[in-house]
Amino acid sequence: MVDLSLSDENRLLQDMARDFVAAEIAPSIREWDARHEVHQEVFASMAGLGFLGAPIPEQYGGPGMDYVSLGILCEELERADTAFRVVMSVHVGLNSLTLLQWGSEEQKQRFLVPQARGEKLATFGLTEPGVGTDAARLTTTARADGDDYLLNGSKVWISLADVADHFLVFATLDRSAGHRGITAFMVERGMPGFSTGTIEGKLGIHAGNTGTLFFDDVRVPAANRIGEEGEGFTIAMSAIDQGRYTVASGAVGLAQACLDASVRYAHERQTFGDEIGRHQLVKQMIARMGQGTEAGRLLCRQAAWLKNRGERNTRETSLAKWFCTDHAVQAALDAVQIHGAYGYSNEYPVERYLRNAKAAVIYEGTSQLHTLIQADYLLGYREDRPLRRPPLPAPGFESR
Repeated sequence: MVDLSLSDENRLLQDMARDFVAAEIAPSIREWDARHEVHQEVFASMAGLGFLGAPIPEQYGGPGMDYVSLGILCEELERADTAFRVVMSVHVGLNSLTLLQWGSEEQKQRFLVPQARGEKLATFGLTEPGVGTDAARLTTTARADGDDYLLNGSKVWISLADVADHFLVFATLDRSAGHRGITAFMVERGMPGFSTGTIEGKLGIHAGNTGTLFFDDVRVPAANRIGEEGEGFTIAMSAIDQGRYTVASGAVGLAQACLDASVRYAHERQTFGDEIGRHQLVKQMIARMGQGTEAGRLLCRQAAWLKNRGERNTRETSLAKWFCTDHAVQAALDAVQIHGAYGYSNEYPVERYLRNAKAAVIYEGTSQLHTLIQADYLLGYREDRPLRRPPLPAPGFESR
């Protein structure tokens, strides 16, 4: 039977995360967002609390939290600002958990341990200038050269591009082989021929770094290859199951922030001699926010339950990501509407919520892609096959 209740450990972590956000992020985020400032000292504070290694077992430098705790962290961080949930998504979800599942013991000691401790910051590079949803058609190439590989090409829309130390990237050894030609590599900052750049002019997530990766005959040792040649697409898709979960959980936090702000404002603002919360159509928007936020949170908890057990969760995680991110956009739109003219300025946080919410219906699979995925499951056109390396259960989960 699915148990969606929070444990005492989950609740303690939730309190810790809320205290952290209130002290470290909330007082300054409006200013950081307006100035497009990335504050890496906050990442260091997150590492000090174990956030950057949350679900990683103690033997690899993490605190060994379960996936419900990972979701709680993403939710609480995004209630403050999306930029800090993004760190959890790319550093923990897409990179570290992929190393845990697919890396060799030597790679786990060399890359995963310092990442889990927060000594090194990590990210994930799949998207290219001409390749997004159709991830099997990568143009970044890898060519075997003795005991190394030479990487050439570029990646774009990479979170933490200019601040990360480790980059889990995907390149094709044989474009004619389609997805079977893709291989995964861990690229390290400082490798000759590897460079990064920042993308300017983003609609939202101004307090986070997003950029490009460039590979010009970057020599990557074979010891940095993750998995076998040709396994890269499978590795990328398993990583995305983790990343989508963190995005979905964060979207719940953003929707909750919209609801919190709207309830406060509905009590403060008066029109026609009464609080606007008394007006029926304002009630309708607030009720819709609450309904979707609770439903989204339950979808995330369902996915977390499967992850805790080490079971395949592609369908459930896709559904959570699709529903929660679409709902977050609608919640932000309604929050701006409730705030009226004030919602259109940065005097209140809801305009930032709206700008930030839009990104999540694009990355980690567009809403349109998830619509097709869910339809294919329902129609019987899609069926998950067992992974060559099954997902790992949460540390100690089965003994609870």
